[in-house]
Amino acid sequence: MERPASGASYQRFPRVRIRELKDDYAKFELRDTDASMANALRRVMIAEVPTVAIDLVEIESNSSVLNDEFIAHRLGLIPLTSSAAMGMRFSRDCDACDGDGSCEHCSVEFHLAARATDSGQTLEVTSTKDLRSTDPKVCPVDQAREYQQALGNIDPYDTDPAADHRGILIVKLRRGQELRLRAIARKGIAKDHAKWSPAATVTFMYEPDIRINEELMETLTLEEKTSWVESSPTKVFDIDPNTQQVIVVDPEAYTYDDEVIKKAEAMGKPGLVEINAKEDSFVFTVETTGALTAYELIMNAITVLRQKLDAVRLQDDDADLGDLGAHLGV
Repeated sequence: MERPASGASYQRFPRVRIRELKDDYAKFELRDTDASMANALRRVMIAEVPTVAIDLVEIESNSSVLNDEFIAHRLGLIPLTSSAAMGMRFSRDCDACDGDGSCEHCSVEFHLAARATDSGQTLEVTSTKDLRSTDPKVCPVDQAREYQQALGNIDPYDTDPAADHRGILIVKLRRGQELRLRAIARKGIAKDHAKWSPAATVTFMYEPDIRINEELMETLTLEEKTSWVESSPTKVFDIDPNTQQVIVVDPEAYTYDDEVIKKAEAMGKPGLVEINAKEDSFVFTVETTGALTAYELIMNAITVLRQKLDAVRLQDDDADLGDLGAHLGV
């Protein structure tokens, strides 16, 4: 197998610049790489960063209006704090247990017991007040939020102080109805099931390079400039009130719709603006489910991606040794 010379053209040295970082949101730039690496990072964040989610439910008693399978499905979709997930074992790879949920290496046990006794009121069974974990490091996200509020810490998830954080509704019970169950949460990835996805959304876009032909723009009247600026469906351009010059106010609002280019051509001014995508620069937007912070999601994704690349490199090296052995008649 031929390899590129040292200083190979295949080498990339990506650079990252964080623009905005919150616990459940991040926006950053990825530069000096190509779309294959950007998309690989996006796909790993969505589908291959491990989290913890309820995977096995044993119903002891259920007299609610929802059947057992429905409740088990709802429990599986409750996001659980998963900061410890990278250090856990996958249950299929754990040799310390038989998968019954009593293993500290690969699973966390939950219990729920609720019974409605008030005839005049419906009992709401929620993840915050009714679902109890045996491991404080793995619990429902809204339960962890409530705990932080009780300690008086600033809640990074709470964007609206007036919001009602009662937790995720599991089922409603009327008088005499009861729900008791045991649940086992395990480590997994979203490639196997969406309940393990740590990301609500991960998107990236090419960073646009917008250049206005100033000489051609000066040939337009103020009304024509206004008409041209308003032809963009997003607020990319504006007119400076002092100089009456067209300026770029938000290049990343451009959606590659070509409306301003078509408008310029319709006005008989082709070449009024030139818009190109920077093929080595990307802007990422990441929103999490709360299972991981945005920082943890990004760093874990980079770790997973590096592990996958190392595995490919080892396979490549093994293939080279095999070819060499065959050539030497070993």
